[in-house]
Amino acid sequence: MATLSHFGATAALAIALVGTGLASGAAAQESTNRVAAETDWSVFVEESPKECWVVSAPRETVNTRGGQPVQVRRGDILMFATYRPGRTTPEISFTGGYPFAADSTVGMQIGSNEFQLFVDGDWAWAGSPDDDQRIFAAMRAGAEAVLTARSSRGTNTRDTFSLFGFTAATEEAARRCAD
Repeated sequence: MATLSHFGATAALAIALVGTGLASGAAAQESTNRVAAETDWSVFVEESPKECWVVSAPRETVNTRGGQPVQVRRGDILMFATYRPGRTTPEISFTGGYPFAADSTVGMQIGSNEFQLFVDGDWAWAGSPDDDQRIFAAMRAGAEAVLTARSSRGTNTRDTFSLFGFTAATEEAARRCAD
């Protein structure tokens, strides 16, 4: 399973930029590793070690407890597809902005396809490269991805990500990381 250490300091920058309105913020334009924006997805490149990733924030977030909507404080909520040299399919990951409940999973629905992501702290990943491949194919064909999870405090979350621009963004990231 991947860990946050796979993302360098520039991934933290990407998180900060997406979390603060990436597409419109002046700070995003000053970033040296953001190389493209494809509608709802932005492309980042890190040179050492070589990594290329696309990232997006949800277009809708719903938090509930006991079946009732609640206001909760969450950190950055982001979905990533990360390429590394020698890998043709990206690693799919998600950070929900809070620690996930122990021994839980994150559900991901794309159209009629359902997947489970395994959690570690604030992060969730597919269980294998084969799962990444299936999720990636569904994301390229889908219109939105809905991720459902439970926080360590018992809050249920539902985050909806647009997949508009995902294919173009991942093609750009794959091209840039093909070296």
